Amino acid sequence: MSEPLRARNAKEGDLTRDLSFPPAPEPLTVPVYDNHTHLEIADGENPLPPEESLAMAAAVGIKGVVQVGTDLETSEWSADLADRDARVLAAVAIHPNEAPRLHERGLLDEHIEGIAALATRDRVRAIGETGLDFFRTDENGRAPQMHSFEAHIDIAKANNRALQIHDRDAHGAVMETLLRVGAPEKTVLHCFSADGEFARVCDDNGWYLSFAGTVTFGNAKGIREALSIASRDRILIETDAPFLTPTPFRGRPNASYMIPYTLRFMAEHLGIDPNELAADIARNTESVYGQW
Repeated sequence: MSEPLRARNAKEGDLTRDLSFPPAPEPLTVPVYDNHTHLEIADGENPLPPEESLAMAAAVGIKGVVQVGTDLETSEWSADLADRDARVLAAVAIHPNEAPRLHERGLLDEHIEGIAALATRDRVRAIGETGLDFFRTDENGRAPQMHSFEAHIDIAKANNRALQIHDRDAHGAVMETLLRVGAPEKTVLHCFSADGEFARVCDDNGWYLSFAGTVTFGNAKGIREALSIASRDRILIETDAPFLTPTPFRGRPNASYMIPYTLRFMAEHLGIDPNELAADIARNTESVYGQW
């Protein structure tokens, strides 16, 4: 199918935003994976086509990515790209903010069935991003979100796929849902945004914490606390590109080649060698998604 390249959503202040891509970091000695990116979303003065983005990532030691869908169309595109490119695995899902919109149109269950069909494909290794978002969705939309979240959990279990969770301002509800219905064996808190207390719950239950560029932000004390608490065999890394570009390039376009900036920050925070952390993250990523 054709590539559904979409412009990044405009936000307040974008008129003065620096749209140039940051410089490439020093390559990693020990390669890792970007376990959550959106190659279909165009951003920047000269948006990177997926092939160019993947090549730039490979040049700095990123040996693979998980391309994440947010609706049925981008999930199909993600699965097709993974079939064509050995550097890509796919995650497929209805994003929690899409669930109420589809519900209003009477299409939510039909699209969830489409995700279930995609989940059977070999190079679809995760169901995500699904979850709960109480920041953008009001009380009226929470029931469809919860219905969608629980349906995606069932799909992950039925197909022995990892679960990638979007959790924004919904930490308690996400935790309660996972404990009530039972989390899949491999559950990933994408772009972990909670604190040390939630990190302890994740550790106790064997859930994975995936850290994005937000861990480098000055106001992210709770996320760094979680990083310090998380078991080293449960730490993953991601970009969520083209969003969440790490400091000192916050606000500029993000891409998978930026992973080394975040990884080196995380290693410094933990007081360990970056090569040691990279080896842990690579091993953890393969334990969740399998071999590329």
